[in-house]
Amino acid sequence: MAIFLYELSGKSAETFAQAGWDCYCIDIQHPGNTSKGNIHFIRADARRWKPTRDMVERCRFFAAFPPCDDLAVSGSRWFKGKGLHALSDAIELFAVAAEWAEFFEVPYLIENPRSTISTYWRKPDYAFDPCDYSQLAPSDHYTKKTCLWTGGGFVMPPKAPLPGPPAVNVIRDMKGKGRDRANARSVTPMGFMRAVYDANFGAPVAQSVAA
Repeated sequence: MAIFLYELSGKSAETFAQAGWDCYCIDIQHPGNTSKGNIHFIRADARRWKPTRDMVERCRFFAAFPPCDDLAVSGSRWFKGKGLHALSDAIELFAVAAEWAEFFEVPYLIENPRSTISTYWRKPDYAFDPCDYSQLAPSDHYTKKTCLWTGGGFVMPPKAPLPGPPAVNVIRDMKGKGRDRANARSVTPMGFMRAVYDANFGAPVAQSVAA
């Protein structure tokens, strides 16, 4: 069983679900508690959510994708106008992820773009671009520097890029407005999550490379 915190789309859980894992995606934006196959969506505020005893006993992998709007250095020119409350809320959500990651005592990753969390907590353990794993998902052949804070025996997968220069500014130029655009920009690259599963748990039973 795997738990994915701040996961709205369910994309990061798909490889695990294909391999037969029960996956729980926790996010306050879910309209309610629903399931799609063995991916279970739970609407909850991470600051108040508590896993069941069964979840704690069965969890073998934990991943978290804290909101980066008020932490990413790419938006630093707007920090002052957002105020201290926005910063403190963002740090609190990241801190919740870090607390749960250590609690489960399993391989874990916490993902964020290059962000100020390195100043407030610690530097990331790894960084990657989606194109580093585009052999596993050709649509991910673009750049977006992403940092990882890991632990619990997590194994960083070896890179598997497609040949040729990757696209740039894909995320910057993504269409849409407001929260919908922010959600689309934050979806975890499928190629990377497939590589994570392979490196930490062995190749999944069913795997598509056409995403």
